[in-house]
Amino acid sequence: MFNTAKRALISNQKSVLSQARFKSSLPLKVPITLPNGVTYEQPTGLFINNEFVYPQQKKTLETISPSTEELITEVYQGSAEDVDIAVEAADDAFKNSGWATGDPMLRTRALAKLADLYEEHSETLAHIESLDNGKCISDARGDVKLAASCLRSAAGWADKISGELLETGDTHLNYTRREPIGVCGQIVAWNFPLLLLTWKLGPAAATGNTMVFKSAEATPLSALYVAQLSKEAGFPPGVINVVTGLGTTVGNRITEHPKISKISFTGSTAVGKHIMRSAAESLKKVTLELGGKSPNIVFNDADIPRTVQNIINGIFYNTGEVCCAGSRLYIQDGIYDDLMEALLKEVEGIKIGDPFDPSTRMGAQNSKAQFDKILKYIDIGKKEGAELVAGGERAGSKGFFVKPTIFAGVTEDMQVVQDEIFGPVVTVSKFSDVAQVIEWANDSNYGLAAGIHSNDVNNVLKVANSLKAGTVWCNTYNDFNASVPFGGYKQSGFGREMGKESLDSYTQTKAVRIALH
Repeated sequence: MFNTAKRALISNQKSVLSQARFKSSLPLKVPITLPNGVTYEQPTGLFINNEFVYPQQKKTLETISPSTEELITEVYQGSAEDVDIAVEAADDAFKNSGWATGDPMLRTRALAKLADLYEEHSETLAHIESLDNGKCISDARGDVKLAASCLRSAAGWADKISGELLETGDTHLNYTRREPIGVCGQIVAWNFPLLLLTWKLGPAAATGNTMVFKSAEATPLSALYVAQLSKEAGFPPGVINVVTGLGTTVGNRITEHPKISKISFTGSTAVGKHIMRSAAESLKKVTLELGGKSPNIVFNDADIPRTVQNIINGIFYNTGEVCCAGSRLYIQDGIYDDLMEALLKEVEGIKIGDPFDPSTRMGAQNSKAQFDKILKYIDIGKKEGAELVAGGERAGSKGFFVKPTIFAGVTEDMQVVQDEIFGPVVTVSKFSDVAQVIEWANDSNYGLAAGIHSNDVNNVLKVANSLKAGTVWCNTYNDFNASVPFGGYKQSGFGREMGKESLDSYTQTKAVRIALH
């Protein structure tokens, strides 16, 4: 039950919310008509204690369609006070709802039901992602499919979080318990709004934790839609809370709040470092999935048609706004000319534009700021002396579209080779010696992913074991599965999303030692 202080806080919230309801011009849900002609109700309020509520201050955030540069809607902007209220709800749910201590099948059923609802609402969710993020509808549908699979995988783990019986002789009984941490703060980037939310929600919920979630400012819509689905799925009040808002207010309060025991962040390395510093004050458990500048290596014996498709998927999937994008392409000299010819021909046929056209391969960049950043890096590459062999400019005159861009003739010290551009820009280098390409591949502050293309399994295994990366894709790229962990080395972060390993960062081990008489 709530204690007196908590009741006063919630009572004060209700009083303020009543005034906000009277004064506010933005309702808690607004109708939005999607490009497929379907009109749905988009939540705009904060989601706290299983209800959409108004924030303490009447402020909103605009959400802009990257493909049209037009306003989609506004959502309410939370503050530090709203985070405090959400944390109190999450803390009460953790302590008193039975979510953490009851039958694990409660968590299994809720997660499985949420997966069912993802599939039932799959077209709406996919269209929301395309509308809000700018990605093409085929990529968005893939996101929904993987997200539902991740929920089912997490649901299967809920009743399998177990400790061990430890033998130390007949004088003692020893065992360990894996217990949930408590209230978890979760903050994500804008490139995969639904998928990143799900990657964090699944293992946190399966292990019995409660959550205060902050979506990216630019892409809040799918998180709010999922929030209402979570209530329908049977998550108790306070288990899932969504506070939309700015990183400087909502994000900072989440990372510094004394009742939040765990932070999970996906985003840039710079922001990840800031979060580490902020969380250190209260020694929160932290996991970070950060940036990347991933090498993609092609050997002479690679299958050219298949490899070309893997390269394209590696760098132009999701318009290149992928932390693990294969943005540094290394091609062995014996296959270089033939592969480049095939790659350039295929890139010429990539359709860019309306993300809701099923034949579109590349949608829009997520924002004007990201669009400008990519074009700036393209200019840097030209000035550095890199050879522009494809793209390098805006596509069309409306919307944040950038043509798929390829730089050849680069050197390892160029900015376009070293910096994460986070867009559809790939650099190409020729190599002959295997040891040399491994050295180049590992010469980065990042270590999120890598790719290898070869029909020689011995070569594949040798090189894979030599690369300093959290994921190595072989004869494929950007190929995810809910059972396979994902995360980085070096400044690409630590901790893992998906798979059994994702559960580790949401539990803590308690040892019990009993003296026997």
